[in-house]
Amino acid sequence: MRVGIVAQRGNSRAAYLAADVREMLAGEDAEVWLDTATADALDGDGHEVAEFDACDLVVSIGGDGTFLFAARGARSTPVLGVNLGEVGFLNAVAPEDAVAAVRREVERYRETDEVRHREVPRAAASGEREWSLTPALNEVVIQGDQRGHGRGIDLEVRVDGSLFEATHADGVLIATPTGSTAYNLSEGGPLVQPGVDAFVVTGMCAEEAMPPLLTPVGGEVTVRVDGPEYAVVSSDGSNRQRVQTPEVITVEAADEPARVAGPDSDFFQALNKLK
Repeated sequence: MRVGIVAQRGNSRAAYLAADVREMLAGEDAEVWLDTATADALDGDGHEVAEFDACDLVVSIGGDGTFLFAARGARSTPVLGVNLGEVGFLNAVAPEDAVAAVRREVERYRETDEVRHREVPRAAASGEREWSLTPALNEVVIQGDQRGHGRGIDLEVRVDGSLFEATHADGVLIATPTGSTAYNLSEGGPLVQPGVDAFVVTGMCAEEAMPPLLTPVGGEVTVRVDGPEYAVVSSDGSNRQRVQTPEVITVEAADEPARVAGPDSDFFQALNKLK
C-alpha cells in the first residue's frame, strides 16, 4: 500500500504529526510519499502533490485549504483529513487520533483492498474557446477583473438551457455542497448539508435581485459574460483562467467525484466554529 502525506506548509505541528504518521506506516510496511515541502521539513525524499493520484490513500494534515490542495493532486484517490483546530468541514480526524485513524484505514485496505470513503461532487468549468479548469471541490467563481461600483460584468445565467437571470454583477459563484460553507456563505449563499445532491448558484453583488438557487448536480449551468474586455474564472480560488469576452462558461459535475476517507465530520459541530 502506498500512502501520501501532505502537511500544512510552515506549520511545525503539522510536520511533527506527519513524522509520527510516517513512523507508524513504516512499521506497517507501507510505502510513504511526502509532499516536497513536508519532505524538506523532515529531511526526506519528496514528491509533487500532482503525482499523488498514484497513492492508495492520501493523508492531509492541516485545515480545509490543505485538504483542497491535497485533493487536487489525489484526484480520485481517497483523502483522509486531520484537523489542526480550524473549522474542519473536510477534516474529521482530531490530531490525537491521527495515527490510529490512518492505521485503521491501512488495516481495512489490507482486508478489503479498498479505503473507506464517501464521494462528493466536484464542479468542472470549461469555455467555448476550448479551455477548462481543474475541477473544484468547493466552488467555481466567474467575475470581472475587479469588483466594486462601476466594475463587474454583464451576466446571463442559464440552467439546463432555461434563463435564470440576466444582470450586471461583480460575478457569480457555483458551489458544491462541500463549498457551501466557504466563499458561497460569505456571498450570502445558503448552507447545504452533506449528502444533498445539488449545486448552489449565488450572485455576487448583482444589480437585479438574484436569489441563490439550488440546482441538481446532474444539470448544467451556463454563464454568458460580457461587458469588460476580460473576465476571470477560478476553481477553488487557485486554478484561474482569464477569458476574453463575450464568452460562455459551462459548469457541470466533473466526471469523477472527490473521495473523502475516514469518518464523517460532524457538520453542525463544525458550523459552531463559524460563529
